Amino acid sequence: MNIAEIAKQAGVSSAAVSRYFNNGYISEEKREQIRKVVEETGYRPSVQAQTLRTKKTKMIGVIVPKVASASIGRVVEGILSVLNECGYQMLLAITQNEPKKELEYLDAFNDKQVDGVVLVATVLTPEHKRVLKNMPVPAVIVGQQLSGCCCIYHDDYHGSYELTKLLIERGRKKLGYIGAIPQDKAVGEQRCKGFQDAVRDMGIESCASNCVVAAFSVASGYEKAGELLDKCGELDGIVCATDTMAAGAVKYLQEQGIAVPAQVLVAGQGDSDMARVMNPPLMTVHYSYERSGEMAANMLMEILHQGGTDLREVKLGYYIVQAEVPAI
Repeated sequence: MNIAEIAKQAGVSSAAVSRYFNNGYISEEKREQIRKVVEETGYRPSVQAQTLRTKKTKMIGVIVPKVASASIGRVVEGILSVLNECGYQMLLAITQNEPKKELEYLDAFNDKQVDGVVLVATVLTPEHKRVLKNMPVPAVIVGQQLSGCCCIYHDDYHGSYELTKLLIERGRKKLGYIGAIPQDKAVGEQRCKGFQDAVRDMGIESCASNCVVAAFSVASGYEKAGELLDKCGELDGIVCATDTMAAGAVKYLQEQGIAVPAQVLVAGQGDSDMARVMNPPLMTVHYSYERSGEMAANMLMEILHQGGTDLREVKLGYYIVQAEVPAI
């Protein structure tokens, strides 16, 4: 079965069938005739032939650091919803949090295997910036701000600042912080800076150095909670860069016989499903992860279909999800 045979069965020209599959203009009557034949025969046009003819693959490369992450999963869902609506497929590349692999995938996508790229970024190096600026296909970054590139990112600083301030207003004066590596400018650097500035502004500057660095896992949050208490002694509040770290910290405290949140209030960031089902529920910060994925994909579609070249940076807001936590 080919286009000519579809055209013959539908009683239309081959050109009309070609326009049908390429979303070109044809009358509604002809469109319906072709649709019926396509449905009856199960015909699908050759992707390779379409690519050769249009120079478009209808594929978008999406690079993520890992898949076992609630926040990244929500970003990918947002991207996928837009791509499905626009008739594009996703080519997913997982880097296991290795910046070198991100560069390898960007180079691979440079070979025109995709029409565009969405990079869900953690650590961006000067080499990332060089590669992104020289890519022959458009790219949009999610989760990090990078000047000279299209990007969608979150207000990580103020989210962490307001969360910390809220703990202090609830009477917590001996705070510690479990964060991510500072090379991650958003989750690592900005959220830590938000914590440190908040404790300084609220008059407990001595807490600004009560910080440890963890990996993005429950196990690491558990381990680093113990390290934080060994370092700082008695605490009545712990702010974490992610809900996952916070879950590990809560587990550690409870195993030590420390009442959460009565003795130590633990707060996370991300508003994950985990935060909602924990006992007690976790105070956390909601960032619009799914929305960021949707906006990144829409921005890419706009560039591809309208030829937009303006570099845009979009910062998304946040809100605090308050659990029932007693003041002291």
